[in-house]
Order: sequence, then C-alpha cells, then structure tokens
Amino acid sequence: MKNVLTIICVVFALIMAYQLVVHLMSISKQDKIRVEPFLAFGNEDEVFFKGRVIKAYTEKRPSSRHNWFSNIISAVKRYSGSSVSLAKVEITFQEKSFIVSTDEDGVFELQIGDSQPSTEINEFVTYQVLEPVTKKSPVVRMEVVRYSGNLGVISDIDDTIIISHSTDLGKKFWLSISKNAYTRRPLPGVSEFYKKITEDMEIPIFYVSSSDWSLYDMIRDFLKYRHIPNGPILLKDKHINLKNIWKSGGGDHTHKLKKIELLMEMYPEMQFYLIGDSGQHDPEIYAEVIKNYPGRIKDVFIRIVGKLDENRENELKNLAGFNHFHFISSSKEAIQIVENESIFN
Repeated sequence: MKNVLTIICVVFALIMAYQLVVHLMSISKQDKIRVEPFLAFGNEDEVFFKGRVIKAYTEKRPSSRHNWFSNIISAVKRYSGSSVSLAKVEITFQEKSFIVSTDEDGVFELQIGDSQPSTEINEFVTYQVLEPVTKKSPVVRMEVVRYSGNLGVISDIDDTIIISHSTDLGKKFWLSISKNAYTRRPLPGVSEFYKKITEDMEIPIFYVSSSDWSLYDMIRDFLKYRHIPNGPILLKDKHINLKNIWKSGGGDHTHKLKKIELLMEMYPEMQFYLIGDSGQHDPEIYAEVIKNYPGRIKDVFIRIVGKLDENRENELKNLAGFNHFHFISSSKEAIQIVENESIFN
C-alpha cells in the first residue's frame, strides 16, 4: 500500500510539473517548432522516412553522474515537448521534394519507390517544417542507410536488451523517469550476443518496440553506450505524455506486427532472426510472422522473464512454428545456440 501511495504522489507531482513546463514553454523563446528525425533507411529500390514535429525544448545531455532527481526533471521536459499535429513538412531527397502532413500525434512518414542509390558514397535526406510558419525553422539532415543481403535480425527492446520490468507497473514507471541512457542497465551479455548474431554488425539489425517515440533518443544513446549493434528503431506512434506515461510500452501490440511486416516486405530476400521475451506478446507475434511468411524466419530467441506458469508454458508450446523457437534464460545460452548452428551450417 505504501508503494502505491508513493507512486500516486510521484505521478501527481509530475503532472503538476508537466503543466507548469508546458505553460513556460508556450511563452518562452524556446518554443521553436522543429523536426525530430527518426528513420531514414531502405533497400536498393525504395526508402522509408519517419519523424515527428515538436515544439522544441532545451535539455542537457544525459550523464552517468546524473542522479534520480536530475533524470526526473529531464523526463518532465522530454514528455512536455508538445507534438504538432497537421504540420506541413518538406522532405528533400535526391534533389526531389515531397510535402507530407503530420498526424494527430505530430508523426509523419513517407515511403518512396523507384529510388536507386545515388553515386555519392553517403546519401542524406533533409527535413524542414513549412507550416506552421515560425521565425526560424531549422533544416534537419539525416543519413540514409540502405540494407541488403540474405540475412537480418529483428529484436524487441524492453526486457530483451534493456531491463524494463514491463510486467510490473510500479518498477517500470520508476525506471522510465528516474534513469537515463547511461544509468539504465542491459540484460547481462546482450552486447556479446548481438555482436555474435549480427556477425560483428555485418548483418543488419532492426529494433521494434512498444515504447513510444519520446524514448527514441534514450534508446539510441543506450545502444551506443552499451556497445550494442546499431540499427533502425521502430517505436509506437501514439504520443505519450506525463498524464499517460504508464502506457508507454503497453497497450495493443499489433503495431509491432505491422512494423515487422514492413521490414519483411522491404527486404523480401532476407531470412530473419527474431529476438524477444516471454513477458508480453512477442512469442504470439512472432508465431504470426512465421505463419504469414513461410520459410522467411531462421530462428526465434525468446528470453524467459520470471517463472512461467503451467498455462503460459502450454500456450507457448502450442504456437505455430514452435520448432523455430529457442526459449533461453541467458545470453550465454543464446550465444551457444548461434555458435552450434554456425558449426553445423
């Protein structure tokens, strides 16, 4: 009961702080509208772009030396950055411009076909807000990465690479506001496992999660700091703020299936490793992918979260494509499976 009351008090305090920050941002010079770029990747023929338009805020870079109070203040600022709906964004790529509108959560995306790689060593896309008109709308530049080959990896994030306690609302909430990219902890051995399965980053990896886009920077910095292979990060579009922060990572997970389907369609020549955990719905989602894309899934690694009860264990055993699944309790176990398969192949 005491823990519940503590959480309620913290939530109330954060909501009050949220309202104050939103008010101050609305009257300050920091209230500049800008694009927050998320994705710019593709294959040899098409590219996919995604981002969000927000009212910008000023935030110090996170540090391993920041305490829980500093991290909570940063969380308030992060979730107070208001998304701008129905904004017009100009996307310029290969000397062609495209105008897109943001949805109700300030998110936009664009997929362009018949777009072969340029002769340049590196390709870049630029984003700029056209509407609403502001005194200064910065041009944001992002490198476009094209992937090819016959093998790829798709991985979940929460409780698969980063300790999140997704099945415990209180712990999950506290972690989301009191820690940053440098103080969140990875699952033991994750870096070594992911380097092994991507053959030292020779094989492309894509991250798909039910976390919201407000956590994009944190996840990107976390991957880099923990030496985990980098790749496109596909998150949940629904905007989260301090009033509904506990929904981040929860709710309907069908969007994960849609994002995996996007990757399966964009890279039809690839077979994929799928990595997730038993805490939410990863096994069921991955079983659906196996059924819908026969022959496309090489192996599935499911990290066991907590202790499985008998009903859950029976549910997992009855999944479609169960022979593809490896239920693991540690990264060391997963590495051994990958090494054994490499020797066999």
